[in-house]
Amino acid sequence: MQGPLFLLLLGPLYTVIQAQEISVNDMKTGIIGQEIDLPCTISSNDPNVHVSQIMWEKDGDHKRIAVYSPQHGTHIDDPNTYQLIKPSQSSATLRISSVSANNEGEYSCEVTLFPSGNRKATTRLAVIAVPENSAEANTEATANGEAQTVATCRSSSGRPPSLITWQTSLPGNVTTIMTNNTDGTYTVVSRYVLTPTSQADGMPITCNINHESTMIPIPLKLSVKYPPEVTVEGFDDNWHLKRNGVFLTCSAKGNPPPTSYKWKTFDDSPFPSTVRVKENILYVDEVDERVNRSFLCEVTNALGSRAYRQDVIVREKPNPSGAGATGGIIGGIIAAIVGIAVVATVILICRQQKKNQTAKDDEEFEGPPAYKPPPPSLKLQIEKSAEEVPLKPLHPPSETTDSQDMELNGKTPPKYQMTPESRRYSDFQNDYLEQENPIYNEFQPPENASPRDEQGFVMSPAVYV
Repeated sequence: MQGPLFLLLLGPLYTVIQAQEISVNDMKTGIIGQEIDLPCTISSNDPNVHVSQIMWEKDGDHKRIAVYSPQHGTHIDDPNTYQLIKPSQSSATLRISSVSANNEGEYSCEVTLFPSGNRKATTRLAVIAVPENSAEANTEATANGEAQTVATCRSSSGRPPSLITWQTSLPGNVTTIMTNNTDGTYTVVSRYVLTPTSQADGMPITCNINHESTMIPIPLKLSVKYPPEVTVEGFDDNWHLKRNGVFLTCSAKGNPPPTSYKWKTFDDSPFPSTVRVKENILYVDEVDERVNRSFLCEVTNALGSRAYRQDVIVREKPNPSGAGATGGIIGGIIAAIVGIAVVATVILICRQQKKNQTAKDDEEFEGPPAYKPPPPSLKLQIEKSAEEVPLKPLHPPSETTDSQDMELNGKTPPKYQMTPESRRYSDFQNDYLEQENPIYNEFQPPENASPRDEQGFVMSPAVYV
């Protein structure tokens, strides 16, 4: 009897417990240096249940932070850090005034109900810090054949630590150092290392900083110092005697930029009287034997000087095979233009021929037929008339036979005369052909008839069908 009696007494108490509900946030995120609220609300549908105490604890080790009691009021262990916002029997929100890394953890709201007992709910607080990010290129990197740091990326005072990656087409190595700060934040420094060359100067590189709070790309351009790189242009291997107005142009690049250009002969002899220099250009007013030598262009910047040697060979006569770079370029352009013009002309001619052929085919297709057969009813009448009206000879059969024998010996052939019925049929047929072929009406024999016309030759209207 004790078992059923115990369940009978426990039933109402279980119903009361289920009728109480404590609501908190499962997860909250706080930012270092800012305040954050952790709400805790109590709901009850039983007026006989009362809240006797609400207590906040941290990390589940019964480390009491704040307590509220309707009878005894509010008690807070660290008022500079924690506060209870308007506590009551239905609510007790915990506020953290200035979040620090030490505030990260689990916070439990425990409510004591009378006569139900205690209920608890927990909130997980994550603390982050937005880092300060920066990146810069190493302006002191020099193309001297040694591995150096060409760019540095920094993410300071972040929590959790940032992840730094690099994006560039230049092959190199990455070194990363992470430091734990005393306030619970992290500083990450990443460096991109390579052996710089002059080709790396001005190349793009991007530092990507990935943090829980944000994703920041920082684009950079590398800066690599290197001495001048010099080239000379203008000699086309066709400098011949008496040629006028030729010149050599000295070009250079460097970091820092070149500061001076100097022309001289390879053997340090003075320039001929026909040669003059203006800045980075060497002019030759008239080519003669004295120009047949080597010229040097020397360029200087803060890292040193570099020179380029140009050997000039003077020819006695123009070189027809060496048209020079300019002539080759011009000839190539002219050839390309002529080729394009020829192709365009061929295309236009083909299109016009196709268009004319299409028009001709359309004209032939749309023209009237040369022959139009008679209607079925008219055809039947013509065939019937042809059967009923045969041709009859003018003479009796006996006379026709004698006449045939006589004409076969060199005389004219026998003649037949049409009966009135046959003549009506012939007229009907001629009228029909004239209606179907108007050209027959327009036909007239020429005035100077041929010998055939004199012999009684007549063209049938059927020829014009």
